[in-house]
Amino acid sequence: MTVTGQLDAIDWRILRTLQDDGRITNVELAEKVGLSPPPCLRRVRALEVAGYIAGYRAMLNAEKLGFEVMVFAMVGLKSQAESELTQFIEQVKRWPLVRECYAVSGEADFMLKCVGPNLHAMQDFIIKDLTAAANVDSVKTTLILRQEKYEPGIPIS
Repeated sequence: MTVTGQLDAIDWRILRTLQDDGRITNVELAEKVGLSPPPCLRRVRALEVAGYIAGYRAMLNAEKLGFEVMVFAMVGLKSQAESELTQFIEQVKRWPLVRECYAVSGEADFMLKCVGPNLHAMQDFIIKDLTAAANVDSVKTTLILRQEKYEPGIPIS
């Protein structure tokens, strides 16, 4: 990063390259962005410390690993008091089938992306856990038939 803390063109190239391939070696990354390895590594570390790089992880194939069902669940709460919202969010964090949770505006209060091994397991979760949770007023689910695009991250040109 530049001295002022602003991202320059090289920082953006580093971010784009790492987003596309988080397993790239520092030597390969340095070559792609036009730096030698030591300053490239310093920049990556600075981007990590500044919070521009939130982490690294492997993208797993859910279906190959036995997780064949995905649903979106729109959840409406009985109360939107801060303590109730916090309590619901803490519960969501304890449910392993919930992989993503977003507070939303409109008809629902939260949208959850849930992944399960089969329809029976997903149905059990929705009925026994999600709809039975304290403060949950309504749950509307949409079964995901197939994923047509999955491109995590942000669009960096």
